[in-house]
Amino acid sequence: MGRMKPQLRRGVNRWKARPALLVLIALFLCLGPHSSFALHSPQPGESTVTQEEHGMSAKPEEVGHIFGFPITNSMVVCWIVACGLIIFAHRGTKNMKQVPTGAQNVLEWLVEGLDKFMRGIIGPHLAERTFWFFATIFIFILAANWVGLIPGVGTIGWGHQTPQGFKVTQPLFRGANADVNMTFAMALVFFAAWIVWSLQEVGAKGMAKELFAPKGEITGVLKPLMIAIFFAAGCLEIVSILFRPVSLTFRLYGNIFAGENMLHTMVTMVPGLGWLLPIPFYFLELLMGLVQALVFMLLTAVFTVLMCHHEPDKPAPAGG
Repeated sequence: MGRMKPQLRRGVNRWKARPALLVLIALFLCLGPHSSFALHSPQPGESTVTQEEHGMSAKPEEVGHIFGFPITNSMVVCWIVACGLIIFAHRGTKNMKQVPTGAQNVLEWLVEGLDKFMRGIIGPHLAERTFWFFATIFIFILAANWVGLIPGVGTIGWGHQTPQGFKVTQPLFRGANADVNMTFAMALVFFAAWIVWSLQEVGAKGMAKELFAPKGEITGVLKPLMIAIFFAAGCLEIVSILFRPVSLTFRLYGNIFAGENMLHTMVTMVPGLGWLLPIPFYFLELLMGLVQALVFMLLTAVFTVLMCHHEPDKPAPAGG
């Protein structure tokens, strides 16, 4: 990769401590909702029918409790991914060299590529302030999506014997983003960060102006009408902003859950060929995991720049 640029070194140093912060916030947010979405211990004859008729359960399974809090199989995978990323970031930045090797080389390549990409989308000013979030959310979602495809996730756990073989009814592991609690937690973290960034960049007055103020030069009798129209449009925009966390949540969850459910169906469709049928779809899901991480990052970045961008000052008219 060559010698590390000074600005890249500063960027890596700023970013390396943020994955732990973001992941811990997301885990804290998702811990509470899990208790309302988690399944109870399967009852005899009940869980089996549900699994056979509908494939993967849409709800995570409880695998234990810590201090009275339910721990689900998706939380286990989430913690594994979070710990892996924290260890990787620590190792890649522990003894940084001018000519990087190993984990530092991979980390710098990833961070530098994301930094250039984000600067081209949201501009250098916003990238300096928000890059830590967008880079971390992309890396975490990508890692969680790919870890969810490792053989054993969804197929190791408790179950019972059937004529077709052993049936897992309570898996020990489940893809982190195949749980709506996790995707909703990440969407809420972004929404809170978006509010903070917007207030810092344009202030409350600037946000109100961006939402409700008429755009362009409007004079004459049309001005009151346009003010009313833009005010109504601003009210609709507020509704749209409030629904952004919901759309981010179900876009990521729906695609990842559907992909894992498809793989689960391929495994159980033909007895004896469960190891062969899913192989072509694994490559599709690897691509889908990358695309969904990119889409989540891009949508959050676009939502941010739409509110936080600064219009250039108009040049003063030349005196004649």
